This record gives sequence, C-alpha cells and structure tokens, in this order.
Amino acid sequence: MKLYCHPGSTTSRAVMLFAAEEGIALDQQVVDLFTGEQYKPEYESVNPNHLVPVLEDDGFRLTESSAILKYLAEKTGSRAYPADLKQRARVNEVMDWVNTQLSRDYCYGFVYPQIFGFHKRRSDEAHQAQLEWGRERAQGWLKVLDSHFLGQGNTYLCGDSITLADYFAAPFVHVGELTGSDFAAYPALDAWLRRMKALRSWNPTFETIEAYGASLRGQPMVAV
Repeated sequence: MKLYCHPGSTTSRAVMLFAAEEGIALDQQVVDLFTGEQYKPEYESVNPNHLVPVLEDDGFRLTESSAILKYLAEKTGSRAYPADLKQRARVNEVMDWVNTQLSRDYCYGFVYPQIFGFHKRRSDEAHQAQLEWGRERAQGWLKVLDSHFLGQGNTYLCGDSITLADYFAAPFVHVGELTGSDFAAYPALDAWLRRMKALRSWNPTFETIEAYGASLRGQPMVAV
C-alpha cells in the first residue's frame, strides 16, 4: 500500500502514527506541500482536492484521513476500531466531532493562521479579529474534550483503550503547541496528550513538525 503524505500535515500524521503503532507497512510518498507539489498535474490526477493524505491499495484510491484510518483498521483487524456496534459508533462520533468542530475552529480558525503564512488574513485588523474569534471557539472545544470526552474518568477518548479516535485527534490537539499553547487549564486533556506522546512511534512521526515549530520561536503568537 502507498500513502501520499507529508509529515508537516496534521491529517497525514494521524495515519502515519496509527500505521507505525500497528505495524502496517506503507510505502510513504512525500508530497511537498511547501513547494506546491500538490497543485501539479501529476498529483492533481491522484487527488483533485490537492490535499494529503491519499491511500492507494491495489488500484483502490482513498482520500480523507478519517476514512483511511477506518479502512486500514478494517483491513488489518485492528482492535483500535471496535467491532461492537455501540463502541464503534462512539469512535465514529468522536472522529466526526474532531473533523467538524475542533479542526475547523481550533486548527483552521486559530492555529494555522499563526503558523502557516498562507493562512494569514489579508490585513492586521482582520487577522487579529480572526485570532480573537478562533481563540474563544478553540477554548470552548478544548473544554468539551477535557470535561466531556475525557473528564468522565476515561484514559482515552472512548474509554480505557486507545482507539482510532485518539490517533485521529492527537495531532490536531498537539499542533496548538506550536503557538506556545499548553493545556494546563485542561488537566484531563493534558494527561491524555502526554499518554499519546509516550507512544513509541510518536517522536519519529512528529519530529518534522517539532522542528518546524522550533523555527517559529520568537515570532509573536497568541496562545490558547
């Protein structure tokens, strides 16, 4: 199987981390997002959305990181995607919540405008207004993650066992650290992220984005 990806891509890291932890062999082909390779005709024929990741498996091509994670889990029989109907529904619920709530407001509305120049708003006034709005929304979603999904005594997002929901959510939460944010105000979330960082494959998967974050130090940032 081939995975078109980039280690600087939040959604790519979710798939890369899961595959590494589960021992799923993937031929990783890096698409250089920082030079615009995703817009070249060769890659547009792979994914007209100009995004990563994309999975290819024996002529079958799949986009969207959430779908890719579920496909890989189904294909390999991973326990991270429970067979029980209600347990699986809970995993799906959290993954959908990350996509529609946390990712939209926390990442695209608050973090990315600060760490990626192409996400910055056109004027300083508009940019500041975006960050103020995004910060408020992000804090609300982090509170839900902390008090609702994890604050009920859960070790992981869906209970005591790690699932696809954790692999999917962790890169989205972590990327906020590049703005100088910490999660001390969200103790259950903070403890959960520390557990995810203790995974054997975390550091190799996240070393590129950590290096990128180090290059941003000294720039003015708004923490969550």
